[in-house]
Amino acid sequence: MTLSRRGVLAVGGAMGALAATAAAPGTAVAAGQGPVARGRVRTGFERLASDGYRLLAGQKVGIVTNPTGITSDVRHIVDAMHPDDRVNPTAVFGPEHGFRGTAQAGGSEGRYDDPATGLPVYDTYLKSGQPLADIFTASGVDTVVFDIQDAGARFYTYIWTLYDCMEAAALAGKRFVVLDRPNPVTGRAALGPVLDPAFATFVGRREISQAHGMTVAELALLFNAEFLAARPVELDVVKMSGWRRADFFDATGLPWVPPSPNMPTPETAVVYPGTCLFEGTNLSEGRGTTRPFELLGAEGIDHRWAAAANGLELPGVAFREAYFTPTFSKFQGKTVGGVQVHVQDREAFDPVRTGIALLVTAKRTWSGFAWRADNWIDKLTGNTRVRTMIDAGADTDEVTGAWAADLAAFRRVRREHLLYR
Repeated sequence: MTLSRRGVLAVGGAMGALAATAAAPGTAVAAGQGPVARGRVRTGFERLASDGYRLLAGQKVGIVTNPTGITSDVRHIVDAMHPDDRVNPTAVFGPEHGFRGTAQAGGSEGRYDDPATGLPVYDTYLKSGQPLADIFTASGVDTVVFDIQDAGARFYTYIWTLYDCMEAAALAGKRFVVLDRPNPVTGRAALGPVLDPAFATFVGRREISQAHGMTVAELALLFNAEFLAARPVELDVVKMSGWRRADFFDATGLPWVPPSPNMPTPETAVVYPGTCLFEGTNLSEGRGTTRPFELLGAEGIDHRWAAAANGLELPGVAFREAYFTPTFSKFQGKTVGGVQVHVQDREAFDPVRTGIALLVTAKRTWSGFAWRADNWIDKLTGNTRVRTMIDAGADTDEVTGAWAADLAAFRRVRREHLLYR
């Protein structure tokens, strides 16, 4: 699919202002093609604001956001929009962890009035379909704007907040605008198993790969065309300028705000698409430490796990025998043994293959290894094959080879909705 078939609008003016013409459903507002200094990405919000919010003129606006919705000078976009008479924000919608980020994993902030702006804040967490559409209707907004930093993995829930809000906005007859931000782990490739719809949950609603390699605006275009085609939302996306698919977050020049309490750094995001799989086991995934998803372990694990993992000579990564004491979550207050994942070459590192290799070697070197009783691993991987193949003694190559055909098919679909080179 070409850009012209998407209806991408041209951008004029020395500042790269957004086009004044209203975009059709499925439209992306394109960045200029001139040279951009490396290390200075302008987010969708910055480009929207620099154009005087013309895309939102005359609209009552509701914003789906969290603490990551910030400007380059670290003001929250809601705080920036509220006093600006060029735009009319009238409501905020908070996802998991909440609008201001006060809730831990699996929590939200509920309904309240924001003390800083006085705006009503509605809770979207675990709401979808008609109940979420009813919230949009009750809020009185005309347009729902989404601006949240993603982490690049299928099981990171904000992309499903995006999906649910798009679906609900269509049901409520609301317009939807996505303000783009970087994929912090690049947009180079889609990796890992593709979700089987039979395993759809809030950590994976639809058939995308475990590491999707897309930005939220690209995902919105894919969702609308592929999964919401029977009732698509009236969609506009505002692209970034200056971002390239090969960029890690530290190349953007943007400030990092942890998008959730256990995603403290961009380095966490690099390993997360693979090591989050340990949430589906009886091992600690490092919650309650300063290195979540980089530290993995359990009581009774010793040096043999790190040795076995290093013996695979996986590209771009090494494993250190490590001991740690989580302050909360699994093994709270207990000293456990395991590994620390050290990414030495981000370009060569494959987080999903690494995660599978660590599961395989953990099971082979520690007799206490077990899956969570609810088979949560199947929800994370989106299928039963990873669990059953590892239980049957499959090695890393066999497990990762099992999803090759599904991944190739998804990559073909994904390619149709990419906005950046």
